[in-house]
Amino acid sequence: MGRKHFGTDGIRGTVGEAPITPDFVLKLGWAAGRVLAEKVSAGEKKILIGKDTRISGYMFESALEAGISAAGVDVRLLGPMPTPAIAYLTRTFRARAGIVISASHNPYTDNGIKFFGADGRKLADDVEHDIETLLDAPMEMVSTDQLGKVRRITDARGRYIEFCKSTIPAPLSLSGMRIVIDCANGASYHIAPDVFEELGAEVITLAAEPDGFNINRDCGSTYPEALCEKVVEVRADLGIAFDGDADRVLMVDDQGRLVDGDELLYILAMDRVERGIADGVVGTLMTNFGLEMALAAHKVPFMRAKVGDRYVMEGLDKQGWTLGGESSGHIVCLDRTSTGDGIVAALQVLAALYRKQCSLRDALRDMQKVPQKMINVRGPNRHGFDSHDSVVSAVRDVEERLQGRGRVLLRPSGTEPLVRVMVEGEDEALVASLCESLADTVRSVIA
Repeated sequence: MGRKHFGTDGIRGTVGEAPITPDFVLKLGWAAGRVLAEKVSAGEKKILIGKDTRISGYMFESALEAGISAAGVDVRLLGPMPTPAIAYLTRTFRARAGIVISASHNPYTDNGIKFFGADGRKLADDVEHDIETLLDAPMEMVSTDQLGKVRRITDARGRYIEFCKSTIPAPLSLSGMRIVIDCANGASYHIAPDVFEELGAEVITLAAEPDGFNINRDCGSTYPEALCEKVVEVRADLGIAFDGDADRVLMVDDQGRLVDGDELLYILAMDRVERGIADGVVGTLMTNFGLEMALAAHKVPFMRAKVGDRYVMEGLDKQGWTLGGESSGHIVCLDRTSTGDGIVAALQVLAALYRKQCSLRDALRDMQKVPQKMINVRGPNRHGFDSHDSVVSAVRDVEERLQGRGRVLLRPSGTEPLVRVMVEGEDEALVASLCESLADTVRSVIA
């Protein structure tokens, strides 16, 4: 089943360039309204719309609203809200779907549309396919008396704050902790600081003044340097960085060292081991080999999925596990919520530190990430390159040199004419040498 517009995380692109244009989004709203009204029986006949803080969100919110109303479906507007908040509120309001206008960690010049079903999870493939199919049909609005009505939900922010706080044990207090929070000038700017303050922490906030243009600009989980410096400057216990729509989180320890998604997954997994509720962990092809080894030392099952939260979720469903995520900080705790949630994931880490009575730095003493080297090799002939005899032989040679204490990954880009060549292992110099050699072989094949 091919996809014309939908990627692994909705539809995304540059504002003003197809398909991220007002006319397309208008019709997308209509097509989604029609399909969800007819095909999805769960939930009331209404769709929620939320957005992040980029200026084009106003334009696309209006376009979606008009299209959905023309399909005869009611609309509930949430305003600027984290992506996982829309997933949660879609469930609690018993809506047919939730739509997020966001391009996540991308700059303000991009935007996108993501969908959640009535269960707060990404739409099923067949529903997305039906929406895409209807986009090619003429747009026919319902009769005037059947048009959808639009209303703004005024208490969405408070509802979501209370939900986030409810995901950790009631006795847990952050009193005495000093935390620096970087909101990426994005959707968490008016939510994340309050969550942690209401739990008792002293909060110092960065990048919480969105102006429509500064989302993700030199801030947030994509650019955590300012957060690292601030944590050291104010002698904070730790720092927390979200991306523009707050579905990702990275942290910083008291010495200003960045803690990525792999390390946060390790903390959460070890907390579950200590509480006797560990099942397994789903990572991706990019997950550091050090996490895999650390989990194996504690007999925690681990599997790799393709890169993308959709595939992490598929892996969790297949295995019946509840914990997974990516190095980028997109962490899924299915025993707490239905999708990746930066604020909820950060709270779970803090709860683990509280139970262990240790710092973020101390919680990672037994996990060592292995050196990793990645080279992007450009060339037009990236399809099928990995079956070439010279590449197969080169990969085999590298794996033999690593002696089971490392990993090789060759990953063609889905959007650019390049192949990502990655080697991991315990010896940094050897890893760099092997990666350069393997990249040369790949270059000779795809050039």
